[in-house]
Amino acid sequence: MKKIVLSLCLIILGTSVLSGCTKDEVLNQYNNIVQSAGSIALTRNSSLQGTKEKGIDDYTGSYTANYKNFSDTEYLLGGTSIKREAGKELSIDCTLEVMEGTAKVFWISGSDEAVTLIEITGTYNDTITLPEGGNYIGIEGENFTGCIELNAT
Repeated sequence: MKKIVLSLCLIILGTSVLSGCTKDEVLNQYNNIVQSAGSIALTRNSSLQGTKEKGIDDYTGSYTANYKNFSDTEYLLGGTSIKREAGKELSIDCTLEVMEGTAKVFWISGSDEAVTLIEITGTYNDTITLPEGGNYIGIEGENFTGCIELNAT
């Protein structure tokens, strides 16, 4: 995937130089490419266990699901961005109910270790500051039966 993004960036850079684009226009085009590539990592709606409603961008929205014996990972919200138009703050409200197995809602940023937001029955309510680059909110389950309600704004 990095090769594809790099190739696209080189093509746009070459086109921009030839067409006389400004530095800001080139950076905006590059940011758009990076954001588009970041959307690819999200679990497709048709493959999700629940229902997702997109917010103002791929970082925001709501997700509700009932799981039965779920052993997998879903990447629900997020993307890659150099400069997110809506800013770096993301407010997350999540209710998780674990009836069987284990589950955790996590945030992963770049190549850092995933940060567990919640992994027991209860609620999570906080605002996180997104660094530049890839940021994803997801759920991971092992024989998980239960439900989730997630809202990010």
